[in-house]
Amino acid sequence: MQGAASVMFAGVALALVWGVLWTVVRLPMFGLQGITVLGEVEHNNAVTLRANVVGRLHGNFFTIDLTQVRKVFESVPWVRKATVEREFPNRLRVILQEHHPVAYWGDDSESRLLNSYGEVFDANLGEIEDERMPHLSGPDSQSQQVLAMYLALQPAFKELSLVLDSLVLTDRGSWRAKLAQGAVIELGRGSVDDVMARR
Repeated sequence: MQGAASVMFAGVALALVWGVLWTVVRLPMFGLQGITVLGEVEHNNAVTLRANVVGRLHGNFFTIDLTQVRKVFESVPWVRKATVEREFPNRLRVILQEHHPVAYWGDDSESRLLNSYGEVFDANLGEIEDERMPHLSGPDSQSQQVLAMYLALQPAFKELSLVLDSLVLTDRGSWRAKLAQGAVIELGRGSVDDVMARR
């Protein structure tokens, strides 16, 4: 009987502690009061971020899901990666890394770019500062391979005083290069090493 009373007392004490913690966690002082954004914000200002992010965040300092916050920030145009941390008692700190475009991606009608990691992302093409970027195309799943091929071929063409304007990996797996001078060169199939060996 004494054991049952001890178990019951422990249960009541645990419920009390849980109730107190739950009440403390819900105090207004822990409601999110602001987000400090650091890092690369060349294409996103405070107004843009607020419009795209704030309405999609739910919870307070303790209950907000940091993984969800990271995903929300990474869904904003130009944001490649976000690191999110809590700042006691009621703020979040977000460090952003933006995409750095190196090429246009896909058809001319698309507003997609390729970043320096070979990742495809959507953006407003009106924000591009370097309009001389090459046009690369191929299956999205092979965007890194297409960028690697361009980076391997570009110096070889430059040695010949030619400018590689676009590079396409076709559905058949062959490569097609177009020079700024207008010539189109079929490079055949294969990896970067295969194509460079045939050069």
